[in-house]
Amino acid sequence: MRKLLIGLAIVLASCGGQVDLGRVITQLQPPAAATPAAVTSETTTDAVKKVIEAANQAQQKAFATGDASIMRDTATAAYYDELTQINSDLAGGGVIGFTLVRIEWGDVTISGTTAAATAYETWRTTYSDGSQDQRTDRNDYALLRDGGAWKISADMQPSAQSVTPGAGTAPAQPDTSSTTPARVSDTSSNWSGYVANGGTYTSVTGTWIVPQVGATTTGADATWVGIGGVSGTDLIQAGTQATVSGGSVSYNAWIEMLPASSRTISLDVAAGDSVTVSITEQSSGQWLIAMTNNTTKSSYQRTVSYASSRSSAEWVQEAPSSGRGIIPLDDFGTVRFTDGSAVRDGKTMGLSALAATPVAMINRSGQAIAQPSTLGADGSSFAVTRTSAPGTVQGGGRTFRRRP
Repeated sequence: MRKLLIGLAIVLASCGGQVDLGRVITQLQPPAAATPAAVTSETTTDAVKKVIEAANQAQQKAFATGDASIMRDTATAAYYDELTQINSDLAGGGVIGFTLVRIEWGDVTISGTTAAATAYETWRTTYSDGSQDQRTDRNDYALLRDGGAWKISADMQPSAQSVTPGAGTAPAQPDTSSTTPARVSDTSSNWSGYVANGGTYTSVTGTWIVPQVGATTTGADATWVGIGGVSGTDLIQAGTQATVSGGSVSYNAWIEMLPASSRTISLDVAAGDSVTVSITEQSSGQWLIAMTNNTTKSSYQRTVSYASSRSSAEWVQEAPSSGRGIIPLDDFGTVRFTDGSAVRDGKTMGLSALAATPVAMINRSGQAIAQPSTLGADGSSFAVTRTSAPGTVQGGGRTFRRRP
C-alpha cells in the first residue's frame, strides 16, 4: 500500500509541471518512529490508567458479591486491607451499591517504580432507604511497581473535607432545647463544629464527653481536633469514633495524617468518658499527638513527622466518609466541647479570641443534621447537636477516615 501511494503522488505532482523528485520523496517519507523512551512512557501511562480502572471495577464487584479477594490484584497489601474495610463500612453505613458512571483523566506521572495519577471520577451511590446520589470527585492515586505490575498504594480525595462559605442563608434550625443554636451560614456535607483560620497554627487542644450513641440508627460519627484541612489537602487530626452496625455500638480512638489512612490507637474509650486531645508542633515538622482519657486516667502519646500548612485549626463532629459515599450520621444526641484553644502566631487563644466560625453539617436537602451551638461564656466551649433531619448526606468524599 505504501508503494502505491508514493507512485500516485509522483503522478499527481507531474501533472502540475516539472517534478522535484527528491522533494516529493522527502515529503512522503513517514514521520520518524517514536523513540523507545517515548513509547515506553506512553505504554506505562496507559498501564497505570488500566490498573486504576480495573481497581474501580474490582471494588464495585467485590462489594456486590462480598468477595474481597477480587481486589487483591490491583492493590498493595496495605491498600487492600483499606479497601476491604471501606466496603465493610459502606455496607454497615446503609450503602447497598455504587456504580462508576464515568472517569476523566488528569496528569499521570511516572518516576521509576512509583507513579501518581489524577482521575475525576463520577460515582452513583444507592442507599438502603432507596435514595441515590451522584457526585464527581478528584482522586489522587499513588501507585507502586510490585512484582512487575502496577498496584495502587493510596487514593486521596482532596475535596472531602471542604467547608462551603455561606451566602447569607442559614440552614434550617434544629429542634432542640438543650443548646442555643449558633447563627451559621458556613456549611459542610460532613463537618459540624468550629473552624479558625488566618495566621499560623502550631497547636490545638480540646476536651469532650464521648456521646452515648443510639443503637437503632446505622451509621457513624467522629469527634476530633485538628490542624489544616480547610484550604488545602493536609490535615493532622486525632479523636474518637462511634460506629453503629447490627444494633450494636463500638467506640475507639484514632489518629490520622492525610493522605495516610487513619489508625486506631491503644486507648480505650466508652460513652460518657471525658477525653482531652492536643496536637502540638514541638519543632519544625515534628508533632506531638497526646490523648488522655480523663475518666480512666489512661493516656496515649506519639511524636510524628508531618508537613503541615499550619493554616487552620478545627474542633469538629463529623460524619465519616468512604471512598464511594459519606456514611450516614448516627444518632449521637449532643457532644459537648470544652477548653478549646489553639496556638496562633505563637499565642494561645480560645475559640472566641481566634474568631472561630461555626459550621453546620447539612444533608442533600440543605437541612442542618448537626448544628453547633453558640460559644459558652468562657469563649472556649460549645455543643454540637444531632437534629431530626434525615442523616443520609451528600455523596462523595475520600477514604473512610475513622476505622478500626
